[in-house]
Amino acid sequence: MDRIVEFLFEVGMLKRTPRSGWQFLGTGSESVAEHVFRTAMIGFVLARLDGKVDADKMLRMALAHDLPEARIGDLNYVNQKYVAADETRAADDMTRGLPFGDELRELMAEYREEVSPEAVLAHDADQLEMLLELKEKLDSGCQAAEDWTPFVLRRLRTDVAKNLAEKILAGDSVSWWFDRDSEWWVRGGKG
Repeated sequence: MDRIVEFLFEVGMLKRTPRSGWQFLGTGSESVAEHVFRTAMIGFVLARLDGKVDADKMLRMALAHDLPEARIGDLNYVNQKYVAADETRAADDMTRGLPFGDELRELMAEYREEVSPEAVLAHDADQLEMLLELKEKLDSGCQAAEDWTPFVLRRLRTDVAKNLAEKILAGDSVSWWFDRDSEWWVRGGKG
């Protein structure tokens, strides 16, 4: 049980590990844990829309995909030109001694290999999470985010993810809460 508690503390590091790529846009911040949460939700949606993948497995993969970053940090695309992280070693070290360590290592390895339908969809979920973040930045006036969008779109592999990406880009990131046609925004709850 002690080893499990250590693992859970280590997973908590992801709340304090920043996604480092946003510094190049000069705006925004996000932890790896925040990224993983929305990636998992996107993965759930993609699995339901696809209907052919093992949704449970894909969701577990999405939750585990960035676990090694608790040890190696988040290496953005510029970092990756110069630094090679050993994700396999980090995954092995962080899961050693866990009763479910083999399962986690297998999920992370399958994600890295990108061969199974679940891994491909989990990668698409990872990219759609970035696309949503970019769209939010675009809608807030960060035009530099537009430069990254075509590269994210080119990384998508499934039709379901490509279709969702089109809707994301055509949408408005605040439309879920901001009804522009409502009188509410004039006086709020005051009569």
